[in-house]
Amino acid sequence: MKRPVGYGLVALGIASAVASRFLASAVAPETVLGLSAERVTVAGLLALAVLSTTYGAYLVVGRWLAERAPSKRRQHDLRNVLRLVFGLVATVGLLGVLTEQWLGVLFSLGVVGFAVTFALQQPLFSLIGWVYIVVKRPYAVGDRVAIEESKGDVVEVDFLVTTLWEINGELVSSNQPSGRIITLPNSVVLSSHVKNYTREEFPYVWNEIAVEVAYETDLEFAKATMRDVADDFLGDEMQANIERYRERLAETPVELEVQDRPTVNVVQEASWVKLRVRYLVHPRRGQRTKNRLYEAILTEFNEYPDRVKFPVSRNR
Repeated sequence: MKRPVGYGLVALGIASAVASRFLASAVAPETVLGLSAERVTVAGLLALAVLSTTYGAYLVVGRWLAERAPSKRRQHDLRNVLRLVFGLVATVGLLGVLTEQWLGVLFSLGVVGFAVTFALQQPLFSLIGWVYIVVKRPYAVGDRVAIEESKGDVVEVDFLVTTLWEINGELVSSNQPSGRIITLPNSVVLSSHVKNYTREEFPYVWNEIAVEVAYETDLEFAKATMRDVADDFLGDEMQANIERYRERLAETPVELEVQDRPTVNVVQEASWVKLRVRYLVHPRRGQRTKNRLYEAILTEFNEYPDRVKFPVSRNR
């Protein structure tokens, strides 16, 4: 629907520009607010031509690019860039038509821009931050990120601010949505750490489940049980995703050994032994997967009370 409307607006703009030329000579020489009727008519038609043409072109070009964008994230970035470009073109064109001083308009915009640089430094830094986000892509719409003290899913990246749906916070825990909206200035990416949990190239993270057992436990049996349970839940999926990770890793100078199946690490504590099963999972399924794995591991352990014992009557 947007494309036909865009074509119609472009046609209206062209017709307005043509009409301004033909009607200029036919208008009576009366004055309106000290201006000749001819000038008012021509300026009005040209202003309509500029606004109609630029907005129509924005709709047409935006629709054309959206159909060729590989993802919704790219569509969002392209829409913002087009809004900025066509907005600037429309502003310059409208001021030029109304003042009939094109060079003066460009010079004035330069002077005003120089003054705004000093008067509005924070918004300017946020705009620069937006350019950085679009070019370097530390995050995009749909990513789960942590920026300073805020964590959430990115739902909007505007020229000046980034909007998150909060995860965790003071209201909930366990990586669950709180229902609150967080608005951050884009300038924050220029001076803060950004943690991206679902980057488009590899949207997975490693997670761990810790189970505490007594020293009397058969550790080899407990470790094997935890590995088997995790492997049944995630093994094949994890192996396929690890291949993607190794491909990404091969593009860097980092040398890192990566296991393609769940593993178990042992940590010795003062009064018990902590077994940590490590696996790969998508962040948005992290808590759900952790709950299911923990329940399954405890069920298996309880089937063998003579081989797996839990700390009892000890200070923790």
